[in-house]
Amino acid sequence: MRLSRVIPFFACTAVVIGFLVANAQEPGGDDVRGAFISSRPKTTDPNAPPRRHQRRRQTTTGSNASMSVTTTTTTKSATANKPTNATKTTTENQPKTLGPIGLGYTLFMRDEFGKPMRVDPAHEFHTGDRVRLSLEPNIDGYLYIFDSEDGGPPQMIFPDARLDSGYNDVDAHVPIEIPSSEQSDERLRWFQFYGKPGQDRIYIVVTREPLPGVPTGETLVSYCAANKDKCPWRPPATVWAQIQLGARADVHVVTSGQFGQPQSNAEVVATTRGLGLDQTAPQPSVIRMSVSTTAPVLVTALDLNHR
Repeated sequence: MRLSRVIPFFACTAVVIGFLVANAQEPGGDDVRGAFISSRPKTTDPNAPPRRHQRRRQTTTGSNASMSVTTTTTTKSATANKPTNATKTTTENQPKTLGPIGLGYTLFMRDEFGKPMRVDPAHEFHTGDRVRLSLEPNIDGYLYIFDSEDGGPPQMIFPDARLDSGYNDVDAHVPIEIPSSEQSDERLRWFQFYGKPGQDRIYIVVTREPLPGVPTGETLVSYCAANKDKCPWRPPATVWAQIQLGARADVHVVTSGQFGQPQSNAEVVATTRGLGLDQTAPQPSVIRMSVSTTAPVLVTALDLNHR
């Protein structure tokens, strides 16, 4: 199975069939769905300025960031006769209850009229079918997408040095399309299945802080300019091991079970104008949420079934 996207400077393969994550849980679909949707704004002002990328972009590679949760530390006083100072907790290092990371995603398939229609991720796709992913995080954070083809070495297909200058910051409930429907060439707006059947796996990674050791922004642009034969960038084993570890974390999963509907106008406006989705907008087809409220990363693995 292969997916192609005819786009200058950037080619990628993608995948879907359902959805596979180790240790997935589904305790109460309504609770997960409610927690995700209620974190959206109640309403959206159509005249408001775009919320997309209002945060300061970080152009470092995140070499000092960590995917591990910071723990409370205890220090001993150097003076034994001062019991009140024998131990001291650095509150600034205590774990913070930040709320679980959530990701909603919807898979759209191009119909015969060129319109995006919701499709079940377990749908069997055929050569010529075209699909697009809409991703909705519930936090201000960072997005990474990796593709592993036929179990081979993963490569980073987002961020890309030639798209948005390599930046990958995302805003809560402001959907991002992969690939974008705003491309001037209609052929660039979809992933298209082609070639022989096979299997790829996409890893969608949402983080609170930049992943350590992963180049983005100006760093990624400079790297790819000097190493054209090494882009898309491929993560080293140490980085990939962290992502694989994140994929095994406990998560809650809920699916809508409703497919075949066209993309709504509210979703189009939220995406193209960067206003974000409010509580009146349709819910994503699949919502995944970390069990832990302090987890620094949420990893989603998607397999595409091309028959």
